[in-house]
Amino acid sequence: MKILVTGSAGFIGYHLVKSLVALGHEIVGIDNINDYYDPELKFGRLADCGIGKPTIHWHREVTSTTYPNYRFIRMNLESKGELMSLCDREQFDYIVHLAAQAGVRYSILNPDAYAQSNLVSFLNVLEVSRHTNIKHLVYASSSSVYGLNANMPFSVQDNVDHPVSLYAASKKANELMAHTYSHLYRIPTSGLRFFTVYGPWGRPDMAYYSFTKAITDGTPIQVFNNGQMKRDFTYVDDIVDGIIKITNHIAEPDTDWDAKNPDPSRSTAPYRLYNIGNNSPVELMDFISELENNIGIKARIEYKEMQAGDVTSTWANVDDLINNFNYKPNTSIQKGIAEFINWYKDFYKTAWQ
Repeated sequence: MKILVTGSAGFIGYHLVKSLVALGHEIVGIDNINDYYDPELKFGRLADCGIGKPTIHWHREVTSTTYPNYRFIRMNLESKGELMSLCDREQFDYIVHLAAQAGVRYSILNPDAYAQSNLVSFLNVLEVSRHTNIKHLVYASSSSVYGLNANMPFSVQDNVDHPVSLYAASKKANELMAHTYSHLYRIPTSGLRFFTVYGPWGRPDMAYYSFTKAITDGTPIQVFNNGQMKRDFTYVDDIVDGIIKITNHIAEPDTDWDAKNPDPSRSTAPYRLYNIGNNSPVELMDFISELENNIGIKARIEYKEMQAGDVTSTWANVDDLINNFNYKPNTSIQKGIAEFINWYKDFYKTAWQ
């Protein structure tokens, strides 16, 4: 298949591209390589895929020297005309939309960035999906949409009407927008609620990454809610396996859907929502201990109160993945953290000198 992957210089996008090209698909990746975090890490991911530094130039298509079936274009998704021109020319079979302005806390300080990146850009992706007859649009949502929900584990059958950050609200809006286009234009869409993704080539704004840097630098780490937090940490390879399986399973209408007792995860439209999580929440302090064990240095900890926009626990119900795909993410934190620390040592060699 010919697949457009947005956010292909991002953490999950990078890993997804490598898996898709290995399966023989033709991939076009786009990313604006913004400076929300160090662009050099994004260029590093691209370089590892055979895409050289000329990608700093806008709109220049670069073919990978490692994967002949991978091309990259630096592009802003807010530019509807450029995106439409690309999709008209390429006639993609599928779109996997991972590009977004990430970060719960950053959304409190910079709300405008989320309106453009997460709402305007997603509308443009829906529009090109409509006008170029995309067979299946798969897009990233987030566990953040569960907000104030207290029922554990979080289920896609639950309503998610109480987000606690603008980032979460923008992801909930994406799900609503996708359903509207699935209903009006019969575009098959599948939304994926990711749960605390970690692993090699990850995002420096994520806690496990910033903790590792602080521990190796000998500076204190800030632990919020006095450490009383749980996260359903999910290793990136498990996330990618889920994306690929769901992409290949084109969303279909549910003819048994009951409008008087509506299931939010499906519809009479070709629309689906899935959780992708490890289904095994880990105490934050246990996660930090595992980092310490792999780094070989004890963390200096500053305990802080709960931050605005954050939640105390996440836990994914993945029954739909199990039932529909006989699939469940299951990489242990012991294995996942070891893989991340090994990569971190290699990428930041000075940290251990």
